[in-house]
Amino acid sequence: MTTRRLLLSAALAGPLAAALPAGAQTAAPALPLVEKREFRFENYTTRAGAPISVVRTGYQTAGRLNAAGDNAVLITHFFSGNSHAFGQIQPGGPAGWWDAIIGPGKPIDTDRFFVIAADSLVNLNAADQYTVTTGPASVNPSTGRPWAMTFPVVSIRDFVEVQKRLLEHLGVRRLALVAGPSMGSLQAIEWAVAYPEMVERVMPAIGTGEMDAWMLGWLDLWAAPIRMDPNWRNGDYYAQGREPPLRGLTEALKLVTLQSRDRGWASQFGRRPAEGQDPARRIQDRFAIEQWVESTAAARARLSDANSFLYLTRANQLFLNEYPSSEAALARSKARWLVVPSRGDRVFPIEYSEELVKLLRQANKPVSMAPLSGDLGHLEGVTGMTQVEEPIRSFLAQ
Repeated sequence: MTTRRLLLSAALAGPLAAALPAGAQTAAPALPLVEKREFRFENYTTRAGAPISVVRTGYQTAGRLNAAGDNAVLITHFFSGNSHAFGQIQPGGPAGWWDAIIGPGKPIDTDRFFVIAADSLVNLNAADQYTVTTGPASVNPSTGRPWAMTFPVVSIRDFVEVQKRLLEHLGVRRLALVAGPSMGSLQAIEWAVAYPEMVERVMPAIGTGEMDAWMLGWLDLWAAPIRMDPNWRNGDYYAQGREPPLRGLTEALKLVTLQSRDRGWASQFGRRPAEGQDPARRIQDRFAIEQWVESTAAARARLSDANSFLYLTRANQLFLNEYPSSEAALARSKARWLVVPSRGDRVFPIEYSEELVKLLRQANKPVSMAPLSGDLGHLEGVTGMTQVEEPIRSFLAQ
């Protein structure tokens, strides 16, 4: 494994990032600086009919919107990410998580396109200074206290609706492309079927066209350790003097940290014990892989919000929930599609993307597939996107 991939592997975890704040991968010099901005609006009603009096979302842009408002690209982020998909927020700071393919002269060329990325509702990184979101950790204006578990259930479609308000505010009339990895791919697909007249191209990476029962079950397993932590207190842990459920959140992130990788990545640890430990003699001692996953997930847990994790898992479970079937949903799309799976994906195995492509072809939608390879499994959808530079360029030239 190269030095770069070892660094990225150490920095990224969870469904895509677990050791560092969202967007914090490898430092890169002389990248375009981007400004993190805030968009706010009032009186949002969720798709399930619940009111949210104030919605705040952070976003960043690059490039310029043309007079027709139709050269926009929306980048949607993964489960544990935020809007820092490209450029640098600070000089010498970390590069955005898809910076390798977004920027001047890159496959998603900011000299040609106006590129927008926004923080999702119920963002896992609620405490991060570079994340602006509304969710259970936010203050409910009517009570002056954090919403906690009184916050309404939100879906991937709700993420899309908030993004649409932002795009309208920015003057965007049509999207040349919607693209994102993992949970970002779910948002991209929801966009294509919710607003078919507005979306010209869709690029879902490491995703699926259906949230089936198997994946519903996995999402429940990810969330279960949080609910079992006594410090969770049914979500009421924000009061001064109360400890957040870090143990449960760490265990949840351990599950997804390992599942987001493949066996090739894990081979670097072999069967060796953690330094100074002997699992053959003491039951409490650990193997090196166990210790790495534990320390990585614990570091991420200290920067995350447990309730937001629960709301995010539910939002993923509600993907395309407003349609009778995936077939019915996808039939609404009028876009061209480039599907980017990872051959070693253990979160959304490649057959999910193959099934998505099959459904699109049955519906006579123009679609191609560009698989990723590598030992990072699901994480190839962030770290390995340069593998598909040419397919992306060709796709955007059509």
